[in-house]
Amino acid sequence: MAATALVAGCATGSGGGSTSGADGDTLILWTHNAGNSAELDVVKKIIEDFNSSQSKYKVKLQAFPQSDYNNSVVAAASARKLPCLLDVDGPNVPNWAWGGYLAPLDVSGSEVPLDDQLPSTVGRYRDKLYAFGFYDVSLTFFARKSVLNEYDIRIPTTDKPWTKGEFDAALAKLKKSGKFEYPLEMGTGGLGEWYPYAYSPQLQSFGGDLIDRDGYKTASGTLDGAKSVGWGTWFGSLVKKGYLSKKSGADPNKDFLAGKSAIHWDGSWNAAKNAEKLGDDLAIIPPVDFGNGPRIGGASWQWAMSSTCSNKAGAEAWLKFSRQTKYFVDYAKATSTIPATDAAAQQVADYQPGGKFNVFVQFAREFAEVRPVTPAYPYISTEFQKAAQDILAGADPKDALGRAAKDIDNDLKSNDYYAG
Repeated sequence: MAATALVAGCATGSGGGSTSGADGDTLILWTHNAGNSAELDVVKKIIEDFNSSQSKYKVKLQAFPQSDYNNSVVAAASARKLPCLLDVDGPNVPNWAWGGYLAPLDVSGSEVPLDDQLPSTVGRYRDKLYAFGFYDVSLTFFARKSVLNEYDIRIPTTDKPWTKGEFDAALAKLKKSGKFEYPLEMGTGGLGEWYPYAYSPQLQSFGGDLIDRDGYKTASGTLDGAKSVGWGTWFGSLVKKGYLSKKSGADPNKDFLAGKSAIHWDGSWNAAKNAEKLGDDLAIIPPVDFGNGPRIGGASWQWAMSSTCSNKAGAEAWLKFSRQTKYFVDYAKATSTIPATDAAAQQVADYQPGGKFNVFVQFAREFAEVRPVTPAYPYISTEFQKAAQDILAGADPKDALGRAAKDIDNDLKSNDYYAG
């Protein structure tokens, strides 16, 4: 989910020139999972299974901490020393494809057809496939049923989420109770991609967006339009009314479990931990409908092939091999993430129809909206984060969003609207 400003403003070409990433039929694979042993173990298993399944190719793993990963990819791309295989955060796929980092993929003939996947787990740019993932995650509100019942607050469902009026009234009741200094927790102390991932779906539910998606040529009139400013005004009011801290603590979910907050806007990745602690008292709540339908962000980490890979046949062989239902299941079980296919979900108890986390599959299918599919996205992400932080700090929403829109438009113009 984490993205940084990557190649926006500096295209690296279309992948010609020297090739790299393999030594004959030995292919290098990079992943961001050095600090995530559960997911890394699945990657290792797929590599081991592939290497032992045939004698022609061998894949070798190199794992990076997530905090260093994107910068390592950018540096390697500049030096034309990318590995053959690499993972990429879904929202960055258009930027990396435009910048010449990635090659289009052909995974036809795989066990799992692309059409069987959640749309948010398939990375396309200009009608070409560049990446695919094994899972997605979902935003959600967590709360205690007992707390909501105590204050006569309706527990919403997927079919009938909270309206803006209901949500605001619930926060007012919880604040008035005196039990919570900040009744709402939304991870405002987070950094980077958390801001657009967590808050731009709320902006979209208000009817705004990060950019005009009709051509992706301007943010002005959209990011700073009346509906987006409406979101910003509401967002800033949460701090002014004492509903939300403008900078949350280091571990917002831990604070929620400790009872410091009543309602927590978080991700499905904490569902298992919360269910273990709270049991049947845990309420998993859909996003609020602020007027234009509930929204959550879509797309997580995906696998791709570099444009400079000197053994594309071997890289695609590994990618096709990995597309087996059993590996989609392995990822979901290891990471408590949403399986990217229904066939995999049916093999994971919590995500099966009737399973305690099947609601996240519903959220992903019904409410997910991918972040803008443009090479400009990393720059848009950075500018939105600045604007949102300024709003939380008390800035005028129209001014903050207007500055962001203007800066995004300047970036678009300076990059010839990312043509080519």
